[in-house]
Amino acid sequence: MSTEQTAQGATLSAESVKQELLGFLETKTKTALTPDQDMFASGLVSSMFAMELVVHLEQTYQVAVVGADLKLENFRTVQRMTELVLRLRAASAAAGHA
Repeated sequence: MSTEQTAQGATLSAESVKQELLGFLETKTKTALTPDQDMFASGLVSSMFAMELVVHLEQTYQVAVVGADLKLENFRTVQRMTELVLRLRAASAAAGHA
């Protein structure tokens, strides 16, 4: 499992990101979700809601979702958003230590 130190010293893992995102999305959609459920194909969320997801990820995980990362494919499932967050945080950490 991927883990990373956050600015507060807590460990950020794929599982913790996944659980937080599931909680956030279930609150917003009032629907139980699975990590690999395509929320757009199922009609639970719209492309307009994708912008709210971008803001949530940026604010919650201190990442910048820009350029090629702003494609809908990165937001279809909780699993893909989790992978995006971990990848962006790893890239940010690597840039900070370079």
